[in-house]
Amino acid sequence: MTTDRRINLVHGAEEIDFGKSGLVPVVAQDSKSGVVLMVAWANREAIEKTMETRDVHFWCRSRGELWRKGETSGNTLSLVSLHLDCDGDALLARVRPSGPSCHTGEATCFGAGTMPEWGESDAFARLDRMLLSRAVERPSGSYTVRLLEDENLRLEKLGEGTAELVAVLAKKDSARSVEEGADLLYHTLVALRAQGIGIEQLRAALEDRAG
Repeated sequence: MTTDRRINLVHGAEEIDFGKSGLVPVVAQDSKSGVVLMVAWANREAIEKTMETRDVHFWCRSRGELWRKGETSGNTLSLVSLHLDCDGDALLARVRPSGPSCHTGEATCFGAGTMPEWGESDAFARLDRMLLSRAVERPSGSYTVRLLEDENLRLEKLGEGTAELVAVLAKKDSARSVEEGADLLYHTLVALRAQGIGIEQLRAALEDRAG
């Protein structure tokens, strides 16, 4: 028989074995996709703060202080439920991420290959990683970098691409529609990346709508 190890949001911290270090590992899992986003440590204060605010908090071992995930980046983790493992010394936090969970800009600290829909071989994932790389490294001579640095050019290309796609769709030109659609998608993703928005945030929004 399966045992529900969900933590009681009022008295649950009393059930956790924090060990001699006073810390417990917490695995953060996307409540919708099941993807493991990150692993960090928490003390009793962090767990109680998480349960009180519904924003996931951890204990930073290097700085020796409490921190709320996303307090500087805005990429918070909203708690759905908290579960204790069979030994009582590890936690699973099922969460709703508001953006990438990793400081590198990836959706998960374990890399794109762990994502169920946007794996290493997926063209959309590769495009998203390329756009992030261009945004960080800014290599000279890159058309993508030109777009990232020039808002007027970005908006101009979006307008042109939209008009061109509408035109070929009206003509029922399937081959051109694919080409123009891909071109418009690229320029759309560049414009979103310029505002710090990646493909995983789009995926999450689409999943919310589907739900």
